[in-house]
Amino acid sequence: MSDKSYLEWPFFEERHRKLEAELDAWARDNVTAEHGDLDSACRELVAKLGAAGWLRYSVGGTAYGGAHETIDTRSICLLRETLARHSSLADFAFAMQGLGSGAVTLYGNDEQKRRYLTRVARGEALPAFALSEPGSGSDVAAMACSARLDGDHYVLEGEKSWISNGGIADFYVVFARTGEAPGARGLSAFIVDADTPGLEIAERIEVIAPHPLARLRFTDCRVPRSAMLGTPGLGFKVAMQTLDIFRTSVAAASLGFARHALDEALRRATTRDMFQQKLADFQITQVKLAQMATSVDSSALLTYRAAWRRDQGHKVTREAAMAKMTATESAQQVIDAAVQIWGGCGVVSNHPVERLYREIRALRIYEGATEVQQLIIARQTLKAYEEG
Repeated sequence: MSDKSYLEWPFFEERHRKLEAELDAWARDNVTAEHGDLDSACRELVAKLGAAGWLRYSVGGTAYGGAHETIDTRSICLLRETLARHSSLADFAFAMQGLGSGAVTLYGNDEQKRRYLTRVARGEALPAFALSEPGSGSDVAAMACSARLDGDHYVLEGEKSWISNGGIADFYVVFARTGEAPGARGLSAFIVDADTPGLEIAERIEVIAPHPLARLRFTDCRVPRSAMLGTPGLGFKVAMQTLDIFRTSVAAASLGFARHALDEALRRATTRDMFQQKLADFQITQVKLAQMATSVDSSALLTYRAAWRRDQGHKVTREAAMAKMTATESAQQVIDAAVQIWGGCGVVSNHPVERLYREIRALRIYEGATEVQQLIIARQTLKAYEEG
Protein backbone atom coordinates (compact mmCIF):
# COMPACT_ATOMS: atom_id res chain seq x y z
CA MET A 1 0.00 0.00 0.00
CA SER A 2 1.61 3.24 -1.14
CA ASP A 3 2.19 6.03 1.36
CA LYS A 4 -0.56 8.62 0.91
CA SER A 5 0.48 11.13 3.52
CA TYR A 6 1.37 13.54 0.69
CA LEU A 7 -2.35 14.10 0.19
CA GLU A 8 -2.32 16.07 3.45
CA TRP A 9 0.01 18.67 1.92
CA PRO A 10 -1.47 22.17 1.48
CA PHE A 11 -1.33 21.81 -2.31
CA PHE A 12 -4.56 19.81 -2.14
CA GLU A 13 -8.19 20.44 -1.26
CA GLU A 14 -10.65 17.90 0.10
CA ARG A 15 -12.02 17.33 -3.41
CA HIS A 16 -8.58 16.16 -4.54
CA ARG A 17 -8.27 13.69 -1.67
CA LYS A 18 -11.73 12.33 -2.46
CA LEU A 19 -10.87 12.05 -6.16
CA GLU A 20 -7.71 10.03 -5.45
CA ALA A 21 -9.49 7.66 -3.05
CA GLU A 22 -12.36 7.00 -5.46
CA LEU A 23 -10.08 6.42 -8.45
CA ASP A 24 -7.76 4.13 -6.46
CA ALA A 25 -10.72 1.97 -5.44
CA TRP A 26 -12.10 1.95 -9.01
CA ALA A 27 -8.72 1.05 -10.52
CA ARG A 28 -8.28 -1.93 -8.21
CA ASP A 29 -11.46 -3.45 -9.67
CA ASN A 30 -11.21 -2.28 -13.28
CA VAL A 31 -7.56 -2.01 -14.29
CA THR A 32 -5.00 -4.73 -14.86
CA ALA A 33 -1.32 -4.58 -15.83
CA GLU A 34 -1.82 -7.46 -18.27
CA HIS A 35 -3.21 -6.77 -21.75
CA GLY A 36 -3.82 -8.70 -24.94
CA ASP A 37 -4.19 -6.91 -28.26
CA LEU A 38 -2.72 -3.44 -27.71
CA ASP A 39 -5.09 -1.40 -29.86
CA SER A 40 -8.18 -3.12 -28.50
CA ALA A 41 -6.93 -2.76 -24.93
CA CYS A 42 -6.46 1.01 -25.36
CA ARG A 43 -9.92 1.49 -26.82
CA GLU A 44 -11.42 -0.63 -24.05
CA LEU A 45 -9.60 1.36 -21.37
CA VAL A 46 -10.73 4.68 -22.86
CA ALA A 47 -14.32 3.42 -22.95
CA LYS A 48 -14.09 2.30 -19.31
CA LEU A 49 -12.51 5.56 -18.17
CA GLY A 50 -15.15 7.52 -20.05
CA ALA A 51 -18.08 5.52 -18.71
CA ALA A 52 -16.80 5.93 -15.15
CA GLY A 53 -16.49 9.71 -15.58
CA TRP A 54 -12.71 9.98 -15.18
CA LEU A 55 -12.16 11.46 -18.64
CA ARG A 56 -14.22 14.52 -17.71
CA TYR A 57 -11.08 15.80 -16.01
CA SER A 58 -9.07 15.63 -19.23
CA VAL A 59 -11.04 18.37 -21.00
CA GLY A 60 -11.99 21.91 -20.02
CA GLY A 61 -15.51 23.35 -20.07
CA THR A 62 -18.56 21.87 -18.38
CA ALA A 63 -20.62 22.64 -21.50
CA TYR A 64 -18.39 20.19 -23.39
CA GLY A 65 -18.41 17.42 -20.79
CA GLY A 66 -15.52 18.65 -18.67
CA ALA A 67 -15.44 18.33 -14.89
CA HIS A 68 -14.35 21.97 -14.55
CA GLU A 69 -14.45 25.12 -16.66
CA THR A 70 -10.68 24.98 -16.97
CA ILE A 71 -8.44 21.95 -16.64
CA ASP A 72 -7.48 21.39 -13.00
CA THR A 73 -3.83 20.40 -13.14
CA ARG A 74 -3.76 18.87 -9.68
CA SER A 75 -6.64 16.57 -10.61
CA ILE A 76 -4.91 15.56 -13.84
CA CYS A 77 -1.71 14.78 -11.91
CA LEU A 78 -3.47 12.78 -9.20
CA LEU A 79 -5.35 10.80 -11.83
CA ARG A 80 -2.18 10.01 -13.75
CA GLU A 81 -0.16 9.12 -10.65
CA THR A 82 -2.88 6.80 -9.39
CA LEU A 83 -3.48 5.10 -12.74
CA ALA A 84 0.28 4.72 -13.30
CA ARG A 85 0.60 2.82 -10.00
CA HIS A 86 -1.92 0.30 -11.32
CA SER A 87 -1.18 0.14 -15.05
CA SER A 88 1.03 2.07 -17.45
CA LEU A 89 -1.41 1.48 -20.30
CA ALA A 90 -4.33 2.86 -18.28
CA ASP A 91 -2.23 5.94 -17.54
CA PHE A 92 -1.36 6.23 -21.23
CA ALA A 93 -4.99 5.92 -22.30
CA PHE A 94 -6.05 8.66 -19.89
CA ALA A 95 -3.09 10.94 -20.67
CA MET A 96 -3.67 10.90 -24.41
CA GLN A 97 -7.29 11.94 -24.01
CA GLY A 98 -5.97 15.10 -22.37
CA LEU A 99 -2.83 15.77 -24.41
CA GLY A 100 -4.49 14.89 -27.69
CA SER A 101 -7.40 17.26 -27.11
CA GLY A 102 -5.65 19.86 -24.95
CA ALA A 103 -5.16 22.29 -27.83
CA VAL A 104 -8.90 22.11 -28.57
CA THR A 105 -9.65 22.93 -24.93
CA LEU A 106 -7.29 25.93 -25.06
CA TYR A 107 -7.93 27.33 -28.53
CA GLY A 108 -10.95 25.60 -30.04
CA ASN A 109 -14.06 27.58 -30.95
CA ASP A 110 -17.48 26.56 -29.70
CA GLU A 111 -18.21 24.36 -32.70
CA GLN A 112 -14.86 22.57 -32.47
CA LYS A 113 -15.26 21.99 -28.74
CA ARG A 114 -18.77 20.59 -29.09
CA ARG A 115 -17.76 18.30 -31.94
CA TYR A 116 -14.59 16.91 -30.37
CA LEU A 117 -14.36 17.51 -26.63
CA THR A 118 -17.75 16.05 -25.74
CA ARG A 119 -16.79 12.75 -27.39
CA VAL A 120 -13.34 12.77 -25.76
CA ALA A 121 -14.90 13.28 -22.32
CA ARG A 122 -17.26 10.33 -22.84
CA GLY A 123 -14.51 8.06 -24.14
CA GLU A 124 -16.15 7.87 -27.56
CA ALA A 125 -13.28 9.44 -29.54
CA LEU A 126 -9.51 9.01 -29.25
CA PRO A 127 -7.36 12.08 -30.03
CA ALA A 128 -3.66 12.41 -30.84
CA PHE A 129 -1.11 15.23 -30.60
CA ALA A 130 0.92 15.31 -33.84
CA LEU A 131 3.91 17.61 -33.28
CA SER A 132 7.14 15.59 -33.71
CA GLU A 133 8.62 14.75 -37.10
CA PRO A 134 11.39 12.42 -38.28
CA GLY A 135 13.76 15.42 -38.44
CA SER A 136 12.32 17.66 -35.73
CA GLY A 137 11.48 16.56 -32.23
CA SER A 138 12.82 18.86 -29.55
CA ASP A 139 13.56 21.54 -32.16
CA VAL A 140 9.97 22.40 -33.06
CA ALA A 141 11.09 25.39 -35.15
CA ALA A 142 12.73 22.96 -37.61
CA MET A 143 9.32 21.54 -38.54
CA ALA A 144 9.01 20.67 -42.25
CA CYS A 145 5.37 19.53 -42.53
CA SER A 146 3.56 22.29 -44.41
CA ALA A 147 0.01 23.56 -44.87
CA ARG A 148 -0.66 25.58 -48.02
CA LEU A 149 -3.80 27.69 -48.33
CA ASP A 150 -5.83 26.79 -51.41
CA GLY A 151 -9.17 28.58 -51.52
CA ASP A 152 -11.28 27.42 -48.59
CA HIS A 153 -8.89 24.61 -47.69
CA TYR A 154 -5.39 24.05 -46.39
CA VAL A 155 -3.37 21.33 -48.10
CA LEU A 156 -1.07 19.40 -45.73
CA GLU A 157 2.14 17.79 -46.98
CA GLY A 158 4.79 15.99 -44.97
CA GLU A 159 5.23 13.51 -42.13
CA LYS A 160 4.81 13.26 -38.38
CA SER A 161 6.57 10.63 -36.27
CA TRP A 162 6.46 9.18 -32.76
CA ILE A 163 2.77 10.01 -32.58
CA SER A 164 1.11 8.37 -29.58
CA ASN A 165 -2.35 6.95 -30.42
CA GLY A 166 -1.16 6.93 -34.03
CA GLY A 167 -3.17 4.35 -35.95
CA ILE A 168 -6.08 4.23 -33.51
CA ALA A 169 -6.92 7.92 -33.04
CA ASP A 170 -10.19 9.29 -34.38
CA PHE A 171 -8.66 12.73 -34.93
CA TYR A 172 -5.25 14.38 -34.80
CA VAL A 173 -4.18 17.87 -33.73
CA VAL A 174 -1.55 18.50 -36.39
CA PHE A 175 1.05 21.26 -36.38
CA ALA A 176 2.31 22.45 -39.75
CA ARG A 177 4.25 25.32 -41.30
CA THR A 178 1.98 27.96 -42.84
CA GLY A 179 4.80 30.48 -43.29
CA GLU A 180 3.53 33.68 -41.68
CA ALA A 181 7.03 34.24 -40.27
CA PRO A 182 10.36 32.39 -40.03
CA GLY A 183 10.91 29.55 -37.57
CA ALA A 184 8.45 28.89 -34.76
CA ARG A 185 6.33 31.93 -35.58
CA GLY A 186 5.24 30.44 -38.91
CA LEU A 187 3.43 27.39 -37.53
CA SER A 188 -0.30 26.72 -37.23
CA ALA A 189 -2.45 23.99 -35.68
CA PHE A 190 -5.24 22.00 -37.34
CA ILE A 191 -7.75 19.34 -36.38
CA VAL A 192 -7.55 16.49 -38.89
CA ASP A 193 -10.03 13.63 -38.76
CA ALA A 194 -8.43 10.21 -39.12
CA ASP A 195 -10.46 9.36 -42.22
CA THR A 196 -9.42 12.50 -44.14
CA PRO A 197 -8.18 11.57 -47.64
CA GLY A 198 -4.46 12.08 -47.93
CA LEU A 199 -3.70 11.07 -44.34
CA GLU A 200 -2.21 7.61 -44.00
CA ILE A 201 -0.48 5.58 -41.31
CA ALA A 202 2.94 5.15 -42.90
CA GLU A 203 4.33 2.93 -40.14
CA ARG A 204 3.40 1.48 -36.78
CA ILE A 205 6.32 1.81 -34.35
CA GLU A 206 7.08 -0.77 -31.67
CA VAL A 207 8.87 0.33 -28.50
CA ILE A 208 10.12 -1.42 -25.34
CA ALA A 209 7.00 -0.54 -23.34
CA PRO A 210 4.27 -1.15 -25.93
CA HIS A 211 1.69 1.51 -26.66
CA PRO A 212 0.11 2.66 -29.94
CA LEU A 213 2.70 4.71 -31.79
CA ALA A 214 2.96 5.59 -35.47
CA ARG A 215 4.46 7.66 -38.25
CA LEU A 216 1.89 9.64 -40.22
CA ARG A 217 2.13 10.77 -43.84
CA PHE A 218 0.19 13.65 -45.38
CA THR A 219 -0.08 13.74 -49.17
CA ASP A 220 -2.34 16.38 -50.71
CA CYS A 221 -4.39 16.16 -47.49
CA ARG A 222 -7.08 18.83 -47.71
CA VAL A 223 -8.74 20.20 -44.58
CA PRO A 224 -11.19 23.13 -44.44
CA ARG A 225 -10.02 26.48 -43.11
CA SER A 226 -12.44 25.91 -40.23
CA ALA A 227 -10.17 23.07 -39.06
CA MET A 228 -7.53 25.56 -37.88
CA LEU A 229 -7.17 26.07 -34.13
CA GLY A 230 -6.87 29.75 -33.32
CA THR A 231 -5.31 31.92 -35.99
CA PRO A 232 -2.53 31.44 -38.57
CA GLY A 233 0.95 31.52 -37.05
CA LEU A 234 -0.28 30.65 -33.54
CA GLY A 235 0.75 26.99 -33.67
CA PHE A 236 3.92 27.21 -31.58
CA LYS A 237 2.06 28.97 -28.78
CA VAL A 238 -0.74 26.39 -28.97
CA ALA A 239 1.77 23.54 -28.69
CA MET A 240 3.80 25.06 -25.84
CA GLN A 241 0.76 25.98 -23.75
CA THR A 242 -0.65 22.48 -24.21
CA LEU A 243 2.66 20.96 -23.12
CA ASP A 244 2.82 23.30 -20.11
CA ILE A 245 -0.36 21.65 -18.80
CA PHE A 246 0.52 18.05 -19.48
CA ARG A 247 4.30 18.11 -18.94
CA THR A 248 3.63 18.31 -15.20
CA SER A 249 1.40 15.25 -15.51
CA VAL A 250 4.31 13.27 -17.02
CA ALA A 251 6.09 13.92 -13.73
CA ALA A 252 3.02 12.61 -11.92
CA ALA A 253 2.97 9.41 -13.98
CA SER A 254 6.66 8.89 -13.19
CA LEU A 255 5.79 9.37 -9.55
CA GLY A 256 3.17 6.63 -9.80
CA PHE A 257 5.75 4.26 -11.29
CA ALA A 258 8.25 5.16 -8.55
CA ARG A 259 5.73 4.61 -5.75
CA HIS A 260 4.88 1.21 -7.20
CA ALA A 261 8.58 0.32 -7.38
CA LEU A 262 9.15 1.43 -3.77
CA ASP A 263 6.20 -0.69 -2.63
CA GLU A 264 7.62 -3.71 -4.46
CA ALA A 265 11.07 -3.11 -2.95
CA LEU A 266 9.63 -2.87 0.57
CA ARG A 267 7.63 -6.06 0.05
CA ARG A 268 10.74 -7.92 -1.06
CA ALA A 269 13.03 -6.47 1.61
CA THR A 270 10.67 -7.31 4.48
CA THR A 271 9.97 -10.90 3.38
CA ARG A 272 13.25 -12.11 1.85
CA ASP A 273 15.33 -14.23 4.25
CA MET A 274 19.09 -13.90 3.91
CA PHE A 275 21.84 -15.00 6.31
CA GLN A 276 19.42 -15.62 9.20
CA GLN A 277 17.75 -12.22 8.90
CA LYS A 278 15.53 -10.24 6.57
CA LEU A 279 16.98 -8.32 3.65
CA ALA A 280 15.55 -5.16 5.24
CA ASP A 281 17.74 -5.70 8.33
CA PHE A 282 20.93 -4.96 6.39
CA GLN A 283 22.07 -1.37 6.62
CA ILE A 284 23.01 -1.33 2.95
CA THR A 285 19.39 -2.15 2.11
CA GLN A 286 18.15 0.53 4.47
CA VAL A 287 20.38 3.13 2.79
CA LYS A 288 18.92 2.19 -0.59
CA LEU A 289 15.34 2.36 0.73
CA ALA A 290 16.06 5.75 2.32
CA GLN A 291 17.34 7.11 -0.97
CA MET A 292 14.30 5.75 -2.80
CA ALA A 293 11.81 7.23 -0.32
CA THR A 294 13.55 10.61 -0.40
CA SER A 295 13.56 10.65 -4.20
CA VAL A 296 9.83 9.91 -4.27
CA ASP A 297 8.99 12.72 -1.87
CA SER A 298 11.23 15.29 -3.55
CA SER A 299 9.65 14.46 -6.90
CA ALA A 300 6.18 14.74 -5.42
CA LEU A 301 6.94 18.16 -3.92
CA LEU A 302 8.15 19.55 -7.24
CA THR A 303 5.30 17.95 -9.18
CA TYR A 304 2.48 19.23 -7.03
CA ARG A 305 4.11 22.63 -6.57
CA ALA A 306 4.00 23.04 -10.36
CA ALA A 307 0.42 21.75 -10.54
CA TRP A 308 -0.73 24.03 -7.71
CA ARG A 309 0.93 27.10 -9.18
CA ARG A 310 -0.68 26.54 -12.56
CA ASP A 311 -4.08 26.14 -10.92
CA GLN A 312 -3.46 29.52 -9.24
CA GLY A 313 -3.04 31.08 -12.67
CA HIS A 314 0.76 31.32 -12.78
CA LYS A 315 2.96 30.53 -15.76
CA VAL A 316 4.83 27.34 -14.84
CA THR A 317 7.27 26.71 -17.69
CA ARG A 318 10.20 26.57 -15.25
CA GLU A 319 8.40 24.67 -12.49
CA ALA A 320 6.94 22.12 -14.91
CA ALA A 321 10.38 21.51 -16.42
CA MET A 322 11.90 21.02 -12.95
CA ALA A 323 9.16 18.57 -12.02
CA LYS A 324 9.37 16.62 -15.25
CA MET A 325 13.16 16.37 -15.16
CA THR A 326 13.42 15.43 -11.49
CA ALA A 327 10.50 12.99 -11.35
CA THR A 328 11.44 11.04 -14.48
CA GLU A 329 15.14 10.81 -13.66
CA SER A 330 14.45 9.91 -10.01
CA ALA A 331 11.87 7.31 -10.97
CA GLN A 332 14.42 5.62 -13.23
CA GLN A 333 16.82 5.38 -10.25
CA VAL A 334 14.12 4.19 -7.84
CA ILE A 335 12.98 1.49 -10.25
CA ASP A 336 16.55 0.36 -10.92
CA ALA A 337 17.07 0.04 -7.16
CA ALA A 338 13.88 -2.03 -6.88
CA VAL A 339 15.14 -4.38 -9.59
CA GLN A 340 18.41 -4.75 -7.67
CA ILE A 341 16.58 -5.54 -4.43
CA TRP A 342 14.54 -8.21 -6.21
CA GLY A 343 17.73 -9.72 -7.65
CA GLY A 344 17.28 -12.35 -10.35
CA CYS A 345 13.51 -12.25 -10.02
CA GLY A 346 13.59 -8.57 -10.93
CA VAL A 347 14.73 -9.22 -14.49
CA VAL A 348 12.21 -11.95 -15.28
CA SER A 349 9.89 -10.89 -18.08
CA ASN A 350 6.63 -9.33 -16.86
CA HIS A 351 7.66 -9.21 -13.23
CA PRO A 352 6.23 -5.92 -11.85
CA VAL A 353 9.63 -4.25 -11.46
CA GLU A 354 10.82 -5.54 -14.85
CA ARG A 355 7.74 -3.96 -16.48
CA LEU A 356 8.39 -0.72 -14.62
CA TYR A 357 12.01 -0.76 -15.80
CA ARG A 358 10.83 -0.76 -19.41
CA GLU A 359 7.91 1.60 -18.86
CA ILE A 360 9.82 4.45 -17.23
CA ARG A 361 12.46 4.82 -19.92
CA ALA A 362 10.38 6.66 -22.50
CA LEU A 363 9.16 9.25 -19.98
CA ARG A 364 12.67 10.70 -19.80
CA ILE A 365 12.37 11.48 -23.52
CA TYR A 366 8.81 12.31 -24.56
CA GLU A 367 7.24 15.74 -24.04
CA GLY A 368 10.74 17.14 -23.83
CA ALA A 369 13.84 15.08 -23.06
CA THR A 370 15.71 15.69 -19.81
CA GLU A 371 18.36 17.69 -21.63
CA VAL A 372 15.68 19.97 -23.08
CA GLN A 373 14.21 20.49 -19.61
CA GLN A 374 17.65 21.51 -18.38
CA LEU A 375 17.87 24.13 -21.14
CA ILE A 376 14.41 25.43 -20.27
CA ILE A 377 15.24 25.68 -16.56
CA ALA A 378 18.53 27.46 -17.24
CA ARG A 379 17.00 29.94 -19.68
CA GLN A 380 14.08 30.71 -17.38
CA THR A 381 16.45 31.13 -14.42
CA LEU A 382 18.72 33.48 -16.40
CA LYS A 383 15.73 35.45 -17.64
CA ALA A 384 14.40 35.90 -14.11
CA TYR A 385 17.82 37.03 -12.89
CA GLU A 386 18.25 39.54 -15.71
CA GLU A 387 14.76 40.95 -15.24
CA GLY A 388 15.11 41.06 -11.46
